[in-house]
Amino acid sequence: MPRLAIYQPDIPQNTGTMLRLAACLGVPVEIIEPAGFDVSDRNLRRSGMDYLERAAITRHVSWDSFETWRQESKTPTGRPRLILATTKAAVPYTDIVYAPDDIVLVGRESAGVPDEVHHAADARVLIPMRAGLRSLNVAVAAAMILGEALRQTGTFPHLPSSEPDPS
Repeated sequence: MPRLAIYQPDIPQNTGTMLRLAACLGVPVEIIEPAGFDVSDRNLRRSGMDYLERAAITRHVSWDSFETWRQESKTPTGRPRLILATTKAAVPYTDIVYAPDDIVLVGRESAGVPDEVHHAADARVLIPMRAGLRSLNVAVAAAMILGEALRQTGTFPHLPSSEPDPS
């Protein structure tokens, strides 16, 4: 299943929203610190509500520790690909083929990601928008890209059958 990575988040409410999204979709989350707030902050808990206990969260103390973990991770296709959501990309997020072990990375609300993270990404994608507008909220962008990755890989959670019980 694709994963969501959040690079040095600034705003607890956005992080809480992404953690709630991940919990509902069953998507593991990698938080790359340092964050711009205490990750146990009550604003994070309030925006994530009671979903935080249902989210699979791994915290990495730095970009280097995350990248070491990623490089050492073993998947059926090798190491997981890093798909960076960025306004500096040229490829729309709907134009790439996602793999089940991809990691979708979103950057800081205030500054995106530094050049070293751009260089480490295996693919860079953007969400096409009207001219003159800068960017979407990071949680909205994460939801759109994760939705496409889950759709393509067939890894959305299964719905309970709505068929009536024949007995």
